[in-house]
Amino acid sequence: MGRGAADSKLAAAMFCHIAADLHVRGDALRGGLAVLLDVDGHAGGFGGARAYLADPAAHRPAGVVISYPGLDEVVAGGRGLWRATIAVHGASGHSGSSRPTVGAVSRAIRLMGLLDAAELPGPAGEFPLSPKLSVTSCHGGQGFSMVPDLCELGVDLRTAPAFDARAAEGLVRAVVAELDARWPAPRPTAITPVAAWPPFRLARDEQPAAALLDAAARKGLPVRAKTAGPSNIGSLLASEGIPATAGFGVRCEGLHGLDERARLADLPGVQAVYRRAVLSLLGAEG
Repeated sequence: MGRGAADSKLAAAMFCHIAADLHVRGDALRGGLAVLLDVDGHAGGFGGARAYLADPAAHRPAGVVISYPGLDEVVAGGRGLWRATIAVHGASGHSGSSRPTVGAVSRAIRLMGLLDAAELPGPAGEFPLSPKLSVTSCHGGQGFSMVPDLCELGVDLRTAPAFDARAAEGLVRAVVAELDARWPAPRPTAITPVAAWPPFRLARDEQPAAALLDAAARKGLPVRAKTAGPSNIGSLLASEGIPATAGFGVRCEGLHGLDERARLADLPGVQAVYRRAVLSLLGAEG
């Protein structure tokens, strides 16, 4: 019990046990197996995965399986993302001045309204989810008597195949241009892109999704393939051309809370599914 128990400390231990178990029979396997443990996932950085992928000496994976909580679904797809910070400028001054002053915070509020009202397309093609735009942070001002000249926003736009990172950036730039035209400021609003990951979706017969779904079915678990709304490390891997699943694991309660709890009774079955899937991918059985 405790934050991270199910998402995903238990999975880390499980994968280590599977790797140790298969290490002794490595000569009978076709291919290699690596376990990568990353502690930077909740912050969205995935520093460990990025460092591994950037290491020219590291073996490039043909596929990746990641365990997140949830016993009835194999997450084989997810929305991508486009993230940026937006520097909104305004006229600085004293809040008690007789001269009207439109500060950066006031302009940022107007920008947030325009972003919230921006029209996004619905689902298209076989991808079941729509894009989604959220303003996730707002920082500006230092006290009651000072009208600030800068306010910074964080924008997170979840993307889909029919509305990719390029379309997301184009939409935000169009909204910012509208702000600057309707409410001019001493300096134009500045957009700094931070990250862009593509959406991904594996077909049921694509690896490693096929092996994991088949292993679960053979163990009597009625799982289905799912495209997730939240972006995950699968999108980062997709940007590198690496297919991945990003979800199948034990059931849990209190996810991300201080009292997060994992259902340990699910663990033997989940471990058996991953072990069978890995053996299948490596050309072995057992």
